[in-house]
Amino acid sequence: MSVDVDPADVRLLLVEDDEDIRESLTAALEERGYPVEVAENGLEALDKLRSGCRPAVILLDLMLPVMDGWAFRSELLQDPELAGIPVIVLSAAASYWGTPERVSARFSKPFDLPALILEIDRCAAPTPR
Repeated sequence: MSVDVDPADVRLLLVEDDEDIRESLTAALEERGYPVEVAENGLEALDKLRSGCRPAVILLDLMLPVMDGWAFRSELLQDPELAGIPVIVLSAAASYWGTPERVSARFSKPFDLPALILEIDRCAAPTPR
């Protein structure tokens, strides 16, 4: 099922410590028209969010230095201004999935980019009134 979303209106925050993955995924998403902000760890992502960055969707790796993905998600859920931002988890370590903390979707690395794009659009689509 296709969701009618203009990628230019869907700002993304990619939280990923692996430089190669971060750069290649950012390039692939920007090529499709999505504006992408990046952070290398959960603490950097929180700083960006608390400084006014308001993405439509957060793409979150779990195994991160400084502050891992679950600690980051826990911090988001405690902040009423940030708790409602949809989070899509991207992780290579299935053993690290842990307990899902209200995430919109989970993708194992390597993931299918067209499926990820569909999920981003689904998460960013306006809710019908």
